[in-house]
Amino acid sequence: MKTKLLPLLAALALAGCQTTGVRVDTTYTSENQDSRVLFLVMHYTVGDFKSSLHTLTKPSAAPVSSHYLVSENPVRTYRLVDESQRAWHAGPSYWRGHTQLNASSIGIEIVNTGGTRGPDGVMQFKPFPQAQIDEVIALSKEIVKRHKIRPERIVGHSDIQPRSKQDPGPLFPWRQLAEAGLIAWPDDAMVAAKKAQYEQQLPDLVWFQDKLAEWGFAASRTGELDAYTRDVLTAFQMRFRPAKYDGLPDAETAALLDVVNDPIGMKLKQPQEPRPYTSRW
Repeated sequence: MKTKLLPLLAALALAGCQTTGVRVDTTYTSENQDSRVLFLVMHYTVGDFKSSLHTLTKPSAAPVSSHYLVSENPVRTYRLVDESQRAWHAGPSYWRGHTQLNASSIGIEIVNTGGTRGPDGVMQFKPFPQAQIDEVIALSKEIVKRHKIRPERIVGHSDIQPRSKQDPGPLFPWRQLAEAGLIAWPDDAMVAAKKAQYEQQLPDLVWFQDKLAEWGFAASRTGELDAYTRDVLTAFQMRFRPAKYDGLPDAETAALLDVVNDPIGMKLKQPQEPRPYTSRW
């Protein structure tokens, strides 16, 4: 019997000598840290739930993903990528000096077919159900609270990639996010006063380009109404003046650009405590 036990005892002794990794002491925690997450990016999926889920979770020639997917019927939040991981949703992006935002952002994809071109050639967008927007706001509040994301860093895909992206589109209700205390909104009285001023004389294109860059875009300073400048103006208008987003400089757009870059022009409501939201973990 002793002979049979010797190999077993030797194996157990050897196993006891092996280590499974570095023993890390977590007694001390530095106060000099913050979240790696700096930005929250809003998208629409350009598809129904089934196709969107497949696109965001399965391998493809150009794989994409997002941290969250919010369906529309029924309204439900799905987590597809853990917040500690990098999702592939922002692409070759820029905002306020930061590039390649995949590494520093959380992406929310909202199920919505997006824009389709009508018979007259005009883009037509599908409205977001209010229940879905309520869910997105509740989810955003949770994320913002968790990572202390600043209001000016809650952006649309079209803000960070204006040349190639339009989402979340002109029907995404940014003003509701302002009412919920997530983002700041330009003071209406200041905008009206500035609009009257710029109706008398419109600034030149370099002024528009400088103001777009000051707000956060990777704007060019060519002094020409080139394709890039029109795309950036369109993205700005879709967010703050969605009733007309033709990419052309006008008095109201100038007023909005002036006010959003004024230290006292943007009003931020005190955010309320987020309500619980339906999640599928």
